[in-house]
Amino acid sequence: MFRSIGAFLDQRGMKEVLLAEAPDGFIVQGLVTMNAQGGGAWSDSMGQISKETLTFLDDDIARFMDEAVARRGDGPVPETSPAHGYYEHAFRVLGRYMDTEKPKDVFFFEQEGAFVVRLLMTRQGATQHVLAEFTRDDIEQMVAYGPTYRRPSEPGDGEASESTDNPA
Repeated sequence: MFRSIGAFLDQRGMKEVLLAEAPDGFIVQGLVTMNAQGGGAWSDSMGQISKETLTFLDDDIARFMDEAVARRGDGPVPETSPAHGYYEHAFRVLGRYMDTEKPKDVFFFEQEGAFVVRLLMTRQGATQHVLAEFTRDDIEQMVAYGPTYRRPSEPGDGEASESTDNPA
């Protein structure tokens, strides 16, 4: 799910994103470069940066996921393919991390490739927010380690599945 949102943000050219979970989906804010129309100044030719807020409802996310599967076709797209952007990779590995934590609610923001994640967790009857920080290097290492979670498919299975092992 996060991978699909990340791919959409890559296509949109969004940067410096913030993602908050809402009851019916996710709210994403980020910076986008708007191309200048007809301006003569040098700064106009480079475009202007503006903040954009998007709401992704559950139906939107399901459509993004279906579109991603269709783009990948019958075979896997190599991880180094230009079809994969930074947010698609980063959101994928962050989503895997969050799956292992099983939060009740998710909020995170990114700045210059580093992420701060706040998860609402219920442990031993207490509910509290837990923070985690991932540097750009952490994300790149997690992306590089990602293929090791895949195990060969079983005969007749048709596709690879992910292992439940978690690296230390």
